[in-house]
Amino acid sequence: MRFLHIVRPFMGIMPEVETPKTKVKFQDRLLWTALALFIFLVCCQIPVYGIRSAQSSDPFYWMRVILASNKGTLMELGISPIVTAGLVMQLMSGAKIIQVDESIKEDRILFNGAQKLFGLLITVVEAVAYVMSGMYGDVNEIGIFTATLIVLQLFIAGIICILLDELLQKGYGLGSGISLFIATNICETIIWKCFSPTTINAGRGTEFEGAVIALFHLLITRTDKVRALKEAFYRPQLPNITNLLATGLVFIIVVFFQGFRVELPVVSTKQRGAVGTYPIKLFYTSNMPIILQTALVSNLYFFSQILYKKFSNNIFIGLLGRWEEPAYAPTGTFIPVGGLAYYVSPPQSFNDMLMDPFHAVFYVTFVLATCALFSKAWIDVSGSSARDVAKQLREQQMVLKGHRNIESSMVRELNRYIPTAAAFGGMCIGALTVCADFLGAIGSGTGILLAVTIIYQYFEIFVKEGSQMNLPFIR
Repeated sequence: MRFLHIVRPFMGIMPEVETPKTKVKFQDRLLWTALALFIFLVCCQIPVYGIRSAQSSDPFYWMRVILASNKGTLMELGISPIVTAGLVMQLMSGAKIIQVDESIKEDRILFNGAQKLFGLLITVVEAVAYVMSGMYGDVNEIGIFTATLIVLQLFIAGIICILLDELLQKGYGLGSGISLFIATNICETIIWKCFSPTTINAGRGTEFEGAVIALFHLLITRTDKVRALKEAFYRPQLPNITNLLATGLVFIIVVFFQGFRVELPVVSTKQRGAVGTYPIKLFYTSNMPIILQTALVSNLYFFSQILYKKFSNNIFIGLLGRWEEPAYAPTGTFIPVGGLAYYVSPPQSFNDMLMDPFHAVFYVTFVLATCALFSKAWIDVSGSSARDVAKQLREQQMVLKGHRNIESSMVRELNRYIPTAAAFGGMCIGALTVCADFLGAIGSGTGILLAVTIIYQYFEIFVKEGSQMNLPFIR
């Protein structure tokens, strides 16, 4: 029996969004996208009922922006279960552990069903791990009933998140729920860190958290304007103007690289004289490498911190990661200070890089290697390999110019470009992430890369849909 056949009995009981029978109008897709985003934002504000401890350890602190999660709310887990399930299933498919024939409709349905089922199981596992770790208070104090109720709330929120993502991906909305929620969370964080009116005392007197508000506050209240400017640009542990400028610089660089592509000429086999191009972008796999790399690291952080809290004296747990609570961070925030979790986390500043150069070198190597490998693997499991593209062109009755209508001939030509674009593009995404981290971009380098690539994808969708409908505001 094939692995996918095991999923078949569960298909009838799993929640599912029905595929639209006709193409949904662009205006309706905009409304559905806005509605999905509204539901997500509401869930991000509804607190989980039954929580007793609000100052406990937060395993997802460093990844919350990227995972679109919000501590203590229904979106506690964010998109982590969806991304982790997708990562594991796609890698198992790529390694041929699971046999999937994309040309067979039933296989595609069963594979998507298996991915959804796995996502629901991960939601339960992470919810139980959160409760058992004491993140919401000691289990003996809150009681079995309340603990079960917390797990149930997180499970239902996980189902909502999965269905919202499925709603958009099946054509009712624009893009995917994962991309929409990530971009929203990152943009919200950037705006908050620029204009936050919250006051903090970090030992230099009362300061505003927002970088822009802090700039004007320092210029107005300080008599030494030069020193005030210097502090606004370089103040440590809080968002500063240098971080804001670095964020803008990274945004411009990523948009610039989005335009890099190789366009292969194609001709029609049915209509004489009909020609076109097939573009192969530098970022061939878009932001998938960094999303998969983030899922890998976030799960390492999650289990490492929970295990270290329970078994801090175990040498093997220490090798996985050692954690400490810094004085300058919010209560309950832990950072990795040793073990594998420390070396796969970005250095916090240039001083940290100079103090521990091996950490910086290991982090750069890890990000570049994982992004390249994930990008290379993704083309084989996402239907975008050279063979898949050649098949799509033939189905559209198109061939590469100068090649016969033979699939093997086109595959050889496409293999000259696609694997290279995938691996090199993945490395470029990783390199830009590292540079953004080292420059101190707001929201982390990974977050900025994801936000920019997602926003650019939505821009391309708007341009494509708008041009087809001849909308006056899109030219």
